[in-house]
Parts: sequence; structure tokens; C-alpha cells
Amino acid sequence: MKKGVHPQYRKVLFVDSSTGDEWTSYSTLGSSVTKEVDGEELPLIRLEISSKSHPFWTGQAREVDAEGRIDRFRRRYANRGKGKGKKAEPKAEAKPEAAEASADAT
Repeated sequence: MKKGVHPQYRKVLFVDSSTGDEWTSYSTLGSSVTKEVDGEELPLIRLEISSKSHPFWTGQAREVDAEGRIDRFRRRYANRGKGKGKKAEPKAEAKPEAAEASADAT
């Protein structure tokens, strides 16, 4: 490997700003802010959102729609797909009447 080309890979402390959870991992990210963890000074990386606070991973998913796009979509496609899986009943034809007429003839 060439010297001086690759970023420094080191242990860092990640902090989720939403929940306050902290964990250590390895990264090439750096920071001027440090924090001591287990007697070791680690660069502190603040995250707005992580798997600890993301609505999808926490099960707290919610819909944020200020412009009404979701409602418009639901209105537009509300009835589609409801008839799937059902077989259409055959239309009543003249054949049953013809069968009655032939029964009367005998």
C-alpha cells in the first residue's frame, strides 16, 4: 500500500443525538471533539439518526405528509385490487331457457 494515500482507520465513539445512545466502532471519520471512554480518548461523531432512533427500525413508523399526497394516492387507488382472486360468475345466457323449451316440447 502507498503511504499517505489512505485515510486513518481508527476507533471512534458514535452518539445518536436523538436518543443519546453511544457506541464505539471503527471508522475513517474524524472529529475535533473527543471523549474519554474506558480510559481512551476517542473522536466523537454525532449522528442525527441511527437504527436506535429511526422510525422504521424502532417500530414507531409514522407518515409525515404535509401536502396530502398519501391521501390523494389512497383515494385514487382505493378500489383497485379488491376483486382479485375472485372468479367472475358466468353471465346468464339463453341456454337455460332453451332447455326449458325443449322440456316442454316432450
